[in-house]
Amino acid sequence: MKNENIVQKIWNLCHILRGDGISYHQYVSELTYLLFLKISEENGAERLLPKGSRWKNLVERPKDGLLSFYQEMLTHLGACAESATIRAIYAFPTTVFSHDENLRAVIDGIAKIDWNDLTDDRFGQIYEGLIEKGSQDVRSGAGQYFTPRALVNSIVRVMKPQPGEIIQDPASGSGGFLIAADRFVRSENSKSVYSKNPSMYQGAEIEKNTRRICLMNTLLNGLNAEIIYGDALTDDAKGLLPADLILANPPFGSKAGSRRALRNDLPYQNVNKQLAFLQHIFLGLKPGGRAAVVLPDNVLFGDGIGTVLRRRLMELCDLHTVLRLPTGIFYAQGVKTSVLFFTRGKTDEGNTQRVWFYDMRTNMPAFGKTSPLEPEHFSEFEELFGDDPLGRAKRSDQSEGGRWRCFTRKVIDERDCNLNISWLGDEASSSEGPFTDPADIVAAITGHLRIALEELEALSEALDSELEVSQEGG
Repeated sequence: MKNENIVQKIWNLCHILRGDGISYHQYVSELTYLLFLKISEENGAERLLPKGSRWKNLVERPKDGLLSFYQEMLTHLGACAESATIRAIYAFPTTVFSHDENLRAVIDGIAKIDWNDLTDDRFGQIYEGLIEKGSQDVRSGAGQYFTPRALVNSIVRVMKPQPGEIIQDPASGSGGFLIAADRFVRSENSKSVYSKNPSMYQGAEIEKNTRRICLMNTLLNGLNAEIIYGDALTDDAKGLLPADLILANPPFGSKAGSRRALRNDLPYQNVNKQLAFLQHIFLGLKPGGRAAVVLPDNVLFGDGIGTVLRRRLMELCDLHTVLRLPTGIFYAQGVKTSVLFFTRGKTDEGNTQRVWFYDMRTNMPAFGKTSPLEPEHFSEFEELFGDDPLGRAKRSDQSEGGRWRCFTRKVIDERDCNLNISWLGDEASSSEGPFTDPADIVAAITGHLRIALEELEALSEALDSELEVSQEGG
């Protein structure tokens, strides 16, 4: 509750920034510059900041000339901080404040917040709360960047990250999966064990401001993290090591890599973004490494190259579990999603013998802004999944009346590797129709329109490419 109150107080400062004509995205970006300075003072990370460029220097500065001082301070942090991470956080900084008065009001508003009762490991949660708050802004489209915290934590609990492991998220966003994994490792091990054998965290993020927030978040939470600025589907990912554990919710969309070429080590080049990320993930695991990835359902049943990739996945890996997620949790996209849990085999053939499915969608409420996912919604799934992160715990099929079923590889092959399996009647009750809150309805409609525009853009680019090839050949 304390965290929620602080998040709300900070979010309320948005009204001041709107006085300078600042949009949601600009607001979060601007606010993180200031919050990082304040939180660094509170939790001891201030030692990484150059003297004269710290929170107290802003607080003590007179109102007149404050904006000029702030601009110089941001530039100094980006150029002169000893820490490479701090320099990356403040690289090429820009401020969208236009008036000394509004900047002073925001600084004073942050300074008045009582931070004393917060422990170090909760500061990152303030960032997460702001990001979550922003994801509820229908107009911003920010929901596409936010994975519900209850889902993240459930995935982490069943995958059980361990000390010393290389843990990755190739589409790291604000770092939610990486931070949740680190919290799990710390909670399950003593400080001595953790310090002697810390996990190594790697990620990639293509959006500059989101990567900056990820750097802040991982630094304030004390992670041993490397966050690459770039696209994991291109040669930007050369620095990613073979992973023990990959946790990811890749961005939804049609086209992979934009105009940039996919990495040569991805065997199937002409694929959409989700299939490209799936290749990256199962090829990026060490033998025996494990992954959990959130993907739209079309990955489960798409024809052509989709069938080939699913078959390849089940040969190279043990695809032991599929979690069919409820509708509405990614309402900004308006798509149905599932989580694929798999382990890279020690050999390259015949690793998947059976796949367990948990249907968390049929006859479930439509989740959205007014009815969010809660941890208890995952309780049964976690119990049935078992204690083995490789999916090898003893399991019992609940038959046609239950949510937990097992299908053999033979049955799946007979379905031409179509993994879109349902058995609990129709899903009319879980469609987006039950939304009653106007914000949820608008969000669902906006999501469908966004998908349609992405599909049209991808089709247009494909046609342009075909035309270019045709003209060159002619």
